[in-house]
Amino acid sequence: MAQNTEQYRLENLSCANCAAKFERNIREIETVEDVQLNFGAAKLTVKGQVTVNQLEEAGAFDGIKVSLASERKVLKSIPFYKRKENQLAFLSLLFVIVGVVSSFSLGEDHFYVKMLYAGAIIVGGYSIFLTGIRNLLRLEFDMKTLITIAIIGAAIIGEWQEAAIVVFLFAVSEALEAYSMNKARQSISQLMDLTPPTALIKRVHGEHFHEMEIATEDIQIGDIIIVKPGQKIAMDGIVVEGMSTVNQAAITGESIPVMRTIGENVFAGTLNEMGALEVKVTKRVEDTTIAKIIHLVEEAQAEKAPSQKFVDRFAKFYTPAIMLVALLVAIIPGFVTGDWVHWIYQGLAVLVVGCPCALVISTPVAIVTAVGNAARQGVLIKGGAYLEELSRIQAVAFDKTGTLTKGQPEVMSIKSFSSKTEQQLLAEVAAVEKKSQHPLARAILAKAFDEKIHIQNTEDFQSVTGKGAYATVDGLKIYVGSVSWIKTIVPVQQDIIEEIKQLASKGQSVIVAANDEQVLGILAIADQVRQESQAVIKALHDNQGKHTVMLTGDSAQTASKIAEQLAIEDVRAELLPENKLQAMKELQQQYGSVAMVGDGVNDAPALAAANIGIAMGGAGTDAALETAQVVFMSDDLTKLPYTMKLSKKTLMIIKQNIIFALGLKLIALLLVIPGWLTLWIAIFADMGATLLVIFNSLRLLKIRE
Repeated sequence: MAQNTEQYRLENLSCANCAAKFERNIREIETVEDVQLNFGAAKLTVKGQVTVNQLEEAGAFDGIKVSLASERKVLKSIPFYKRKENQLAFLSLLFVIVGVVSSFSLGEDHFYVKMLYAGAIIVGGYSIFLTGIRNLLRLEFDMKTLITIAIIGAAIIGEWQEAAIVVFLFAVSEALEAYSMNKARQSISQLMDLTPPTALIKRVHGEHFHEMEIATEDIQIGDIIIVKPGQKIAMDGIVVEGMSTVNQAAITGESIPVMRTIGENVFAGTLNEMGALEVKVTKRVEDTTIAKIIHLVEEAQAEKAPSQKFVDRFAKFYTPAIMLVALLVAIIPGFVTGDWVHWIYQGLAVLVVGCPCALVISTPVAIVTAVGNAARQGVLIKGGAYLEELSRIQAVAFDKTGTLTKGQPEVMSIKSFSSKTEQQLLAEVAAVEKKSQHPLARAILAKAFDEKIHIQNTEDFQSVTGKGAYATVDGLKIYVGSVSWIKTIVPVQQDIIEEIKQLASKGQSVIVAANDEQVLGILAIADQVRQESQAVIKALHDNQGKHTVMLTGDSAQTASKIAEQLAIEDVRAELLPENKLQAMKELQQQYGSVAMVGDGVNDAPALAAANIGIAMGGAGTDAALETAQVVFMSDDLTKLPYTMKLSKKTLMIIKQNIIFALGLKLIALLLVIPGWLTLWIAIFADMGATLLVIFNSLRLLKIRE
């Protein structure tokens, strides 16, 4: 028995109305306290005490199969032609064909012809009738109930051929609907299959390590996983031995492998390529990055978009209204014309055409498909509401450092004013900065590393907060810091000051090196603009007509230079976090809906205040996964135009779906006026609208960067 709250995976859940009925049936189980059914992800959450058998019994009316979400259930792919329901539909078609051929020689009213049609009805529709009659007794009017009434009514008034064709068409459309819904859900199932079911681990037993292969669910924090070339990494962890390239496309959407060596993070579900790795596990299986992605995507698919909430409210009034119209069509013209059989038939057809299946499914199938597609591209969108809001964005605000720029300062130029060469100057400055924690110090050390320069040990290192640092290098005291600080130590010539100003005007930070007697040289350091930033800003301006703005805490001069390179005209610099928040509110007043792109941590107030907060580089960053509504798992700004394009396309498809769902039904209902509505037209209008909505939504799978 399952206690408290348990999650389950569902199979054969393809009908929105059936899902609602399944949920109601579970609620009727006495030991169940609460139930939530996520139709998009085919996932069930039950609070209370219940068995899998009880849940399957509640879904027996539609053949719903249930398994624990924590289980790794291997689903056997059954070919389309081997499915029982499809075989019965084909057999039903054979009966119809033989019946039609026989009617040419024997006549439509011949007993044998009627029996052939009856055979088609029974073979293709017995499961529909069992459910329909059961629902009818309970006064539950779903699609199967309405079809049952229509088929029985058609047989009573002698329309055997039409009843048989309707049963066949309904069976085919049910099979296609199940196939297409499973196609829409594939993004989730593919994510779930990324992590291997077992892994080879090393554990300490006494004084020795023992290797063993165990289930992924049994791996503990601190275990060492052995990952051979070509294998998938089973858990999040840190490399403790080995070096290899790892394909992280499953997490970040980037197809280019990254190099991973000792001390670096790796993620579950990523593919080890060249070398062998030993990885120390740092997270439980339910806390890995891929597990969080799956959870967030499923939650997003359950989250109702504003358009879906509207459709749900509309459907509550729509269904009773259609039933009333069907009743009026069956009765009123009969009184006027006296042709009761014809108008009762028309009323039955109105019942069939009026089922709200296509309308109810019009929004969730589009959201499921779009969110799943985005996840496969390394973009997490946390709900249909955010997907819709993205399409309304009129302005995009960017943090500068780490978003538009690399966030890693680089040494742009070195100039010596003494007898020392540039490399000697770099060696002395790097020796002083070796013990510093300043970001610019890291840039200097990286440059020295690239130049393969030997860095000497220093003595008497001292950091001077906000000014610089000094230390004794090879017996001489070397000062490294801002020009204003160096001026207090040694005279700085005017031509050097002019050169520093010129470099600063290009957006570069300048570090001055000196000894006790003179200025030794200068180093210009700048945070480089990302290679893709210019193209992304251009795409937002040209293709999507968005206003772009830079919000940064950096100096106005540096910010202006970066903005000039990127063609961003609206620059707001020297902002503290509270100033960024105020700037966001001003932008919202001016443009309405505004998105903020940042790192998910430093820009938290502005991200929270924005209509849509977009966090960069979510892989391995819990804060980014939690704070923003949209997360780019890779540190890749090119995901932005793709995401905005996807949101616009999704909203357009949702609108199309609603128009298709209502439009086809309206056209069919208008055929009642001249009395031309038939049962097969009704079934085409209803199931045709449903299939049209699903296949239209599946077009979202094709959208790529």
